[in-house]
Amino acid sequence: MEKMLKVSKNLFFTFIAIILFVAIAVFIYHNYQKGKESSLISEGISVDFNNKKINVYTEGSGKDTFVFMSGSGIAAPVYELKGLYSKFTKENKIAVIERAGYGNSDVFHDDRDIDTILEQSRKSLMGSGNKPPYILVPHSVSGIEAIYWAQKYPSEVKGIIALDIGLPHQYVTHKMGLVDSLTVRGVNILTKMGLHRLVPSATYNPEVIRQSFLTDYEKEMYKALSYKQFFNDDMEQEILQSYNNGKKSVNLPVPKETPILFLDAIADENKNSTYTKQKNQDYEEFAEKLLKGDVIKLKGTHSIYLYEPDEIYDLAMEFIK
Repeated sequence: MEKMLKVSKNLFFTFIAIILFVAIAVFIYHNYQKGKESSLISEGISVDFNNKKINVYTEGSGKDTFVFMSGSGIAAPVYELKGLYSKFTKENKIAVIERAGYGNSDVFHDDRDIDTILEQSRKSLMGSGNKPPYILVPHSVSGIEAIYWAQKYPSEVKGIIALDIGLPHQYVTHKMGLVDSLTVRGVNILTKMGLHRLVPSATYNPEVIRQSFLTDYEKEMYKALSYKQFFNDDMEQEILQSYNNGKKSVNLPVPKETPILFLDAIADENKNSTYTKQKNQDYEEFAEKLLKGDVIKLKGTHSIYLYEPDEIYDLAMEFIK
């Protein structure tokens, strides 16, 4: 029996040693690759915030400026959203805000309070030569910021093209539980160790690589930025603060005078789910409170900008007119 315990103990410590060795090896490899990838050329204009920078990419010209705001965890917005915003640049000016922790922007390590995020967005746009009013094009969690923007500074928001956004009250109603918050923190820790490099399909969207709107070089930049920024401290806090940020918006009046087009992405496998039906009902109820609001269902997954860029462009142009 004593011999069996000794063998078991040796096996246990050997197993722990192997895990530590692999973790250290992955960490060293991750940081080595980050060093190599840091030489990639950035795109956009950097706006300074006390020695930290936020990157804004601008393209095109026209009377209206469409501001693209990525969803949570989209580590390289300028590249992931290109298939959509390139449709708009033919007749309009576009700006892609890479929030703190995203794309070529720095990680700010702040609390990601919605007022902080919004003021950074406003200053970044002005600092990069993009003056209001704007037509905001938010996706997912950016819906909180877009609606809050219209509530606090209605004269700056000409309209909102909402790409399957999360409404502020949804984040309040469905407050993140303990297990979810621990999962978010756990993924952030694993990312700091570089373990996400072992799971590329979870680090960046394979559909972006499969499609042809990026050049081969841009695809490599997209991968590099995704490995660098994936689920960093700012992204972690952004999710953890979603309840408090949503609550700030809920406590303000609905921006009735801001036209909002809700584009509701519905995947075939989820079209009859309770979640899908509730989401559509939430959009309809919000749109009814506006002087001009509409809800249109689009067939596709949450990353609808990758699957229906032409239809989104046509719907946006028709709505804004």
